Amino acid sequence: MKASPWLDVLDEAIRSCAAHDRNDLVARLRARRAELAGPKIRVVVLGARGQGKSQLLNGLLGTTVCEVGADVTTTVPTVISYASEPVASLVPGSPVPLVEAGDGGLVSDGVGHGAPALESADRTVVSVESATTLANGRRDVARVEVGLPRALLETGLTLIDTPPYGTGADEHARAALAALPSADAVLLTTDATRELSAAELEVLDSVLSVCPTVAVVLTKTDLVPGWRRVVERTRDRLRQQGLPVTVFPVSSALRLIAARTNDTGLNDESGYPALVSYLHHELMGNADVLRRRCAGLLAGLAAERIARPLRDRLAELQRSGDGELFARYRAASTQLERLQRESARWQTMLSDEVADLTADLDYDLRDRTRRILREADEYFEVADPAKDWPEFEEWLRENLTAAAEANSGWLLDRFEWITRKLTGAIAVHRPDAFAPEDVLPSLPVEEIAELKGPNIERFSLGQKLFVGMRGSYSGLLMFGLATTLAGMDLINPISIGAGVAFGAKSVFEERGTRLKRRQSAARTAAHRYVDDFFLAYGKESKDTVRLIHRELRDRCAAVAQELRTEISEAAARVKQVIDAEAAERGTAMREVARRIDELELLRRRAEALAPRAVPRGLTA
Repeated sequence: MKASPWLDVLDEAIRSCAAHDRNDLVARLRARRAELAGPKIRVVVLGARGQGKSQLLNGLLGTTVCEVGADVTTTVPTVISYASEPVASLVPGSPVPLVEAGDGGLVSDGVGHGAPALESADRTVVSVESATTLANGRRDVARVEVGLPRALLETGLTLIDTPPYGTGADEHARAALAALPSADAVLLTTDATRELSAAELEVLDSVLSVCPTVAVVLTKTDLVPGWRRVVERTRDRLRQQGLPVTVFPVSSALRLIAARTNDTGLNDESGYPALVSYLHHELMGNADVLRRRCAGLLAGLAAERIARPLRDRLAELQRSGDGELFARYRAASTQLERLQRESARWQTMLSDEVADLTADLDYDLRDRTRRILREADEYFEVADPAKDWPEFEEWLRENLTAAAEANSGWLLDRFEWITRKLTGAIAVHRPDAFAPEDVLPSLPVEEIAELKGPNIERFSLGQKLFVGMRGSYSGLLMFGLATTLAGMDLINPISIGAGVAFGAKSVFEERGTRLKRRQSAARTAAHRYVDDFFLAYGKESKDTVRLIHRELRDRCAAVAQELRTEISEAAARVKQVIDAEAAERGTAMREVARRIDELELLRRRAEALAPRAVPRGLTA
């Protein structure tokens, strides 16, 4: 005989649990599979204290089986099933299996907290009427088992009365929770004096996460004249919350009176016929559908329990890519980019400083030579090059040498300052990059070229006689002609005296003119010499600046290259480790993702067996 499809899904869930080393889930699912494969349908009755839960069962069975009262009268579960003769027994054990409430407050994982085994050799047989009374309050009784010859139970229906659940995780609430994982259906009782509270709606939602078939039974309708409005509002609220729950209004008091008086009308008024029909037709009449939905929910819960740590593991593997190694690799990459920018900044700073230095050196040398030339011009305003040129030449050479030395010293001082500024910027990465004395050479000032004197024209005695005679002739002739008008001879004492005066004046004027020409020639020679010096030494200074600039530039480039090599090698080593770990992590991620996909497929198959939207009528 071919097994039911829901058994196949449940078996696959068991195999998945075994494959993932969840032996605890395997044992629980196997126990639940054995229950689902059996002939019985277990209906667990839940309710808070004073909601008529035990009385509801008494009304269904037509006799007083479960103790009722204003206080907590049910402290251990009562399992009621069919028997040919009334029988009851107390099953020893812990009345409160270790079950913890989950985040919802009522149910933890929903998988496998099964009820204690139904067989025990140490059970104590008691009367049906006193069974629950004897068991309640005792800590050595796990549950009460009752067998009754009722048509309602004959087809395999088993009713399980539970202790009232509370707001806290007390022992009664935990005892109620213990029966839920083995429930095929649940009846949640609440009285008709009010609508469902938020806490009860939360309980309903939690119960539906464990058992897909739940009905709400509104008890004590005989005490509430407007119970029909409460029923409608309850149904509307359940629809608004999206809870697939059927609502049955009943009166246990009317049901028990009708059972004693055999009053059919009163029985109909109690509302029990609809509830009995639900149990007979929609539960027992669709037992396979009921089991299928339970199996689907259990398989889905098991798949989710297994998949949750796998998803956490997958997320951890995905996050591990941003771990310490990636941080180190990103830090190395960032450091490399920063070094690239800073090395460019070093070169820019060096170029700017050298450009400023070149301009300053040129200006300094030009200023110094101009001051020398101004002094030379002032000197030759009065000095005669014919007499003072050797002294001037020595002075000029000394001043030009001092200017060259001062300019060279300033060049070295400024380059030393530039080097220290540069090494300070590089010291963040390489404190011992280089020192100024490793870069700057000593700059000996070359000998100043020999100064060529101007051509000095000598004013000889013959030249003086010639100039004097020429001047005296003009004076003699001019004054002699003038005196002839007075009747005097052309050559007379006056004309002779004028000739002598004019001759002397010509000699003196010629001497002054020749001095001016010598001074002008001296100044021209000095200017030419200083210009030659400026060009020669300026060229030498610029060459020195270029040499030191290249040396500093090469040193900076070498340091930057060394740093880039070190960082690149470190980044490459980290990248190798990252790639190796990424490959290993990728393999692990694929394996975990494959397992999650398998579990997701199982969950979808299980979800198809247990759709959560069947408020009444279990055929799906």
